[in-house]
Amino acid sequence: MNENVLQKSAMKCLIDNFGNVEAERFISLLIKEPFDYTKWQETLYEDLSVEELSKEAMENRAAKKEQQ
Repeated sequence: MNENVLQKSAMKCLIDNFGNVEAERFISLLIKEPFDYTKWQETLYEDLSVEELSKEAMENRAAKKEQQ
């Protein structure tokens, strides 16, 4: 996937899930505040058990297959 396709896909995902205003607000937050993706990833799923995370991953994969 090239960068242009990635950007468009990510923006569509943000807008579809949060709406135009909140998507723009999120982008603004990323731009104005330092953001360490690696540190963020370390705590992203800390509230989920391995089983819960696996279940979500399998559900997401199944949903993507249905969309194709």
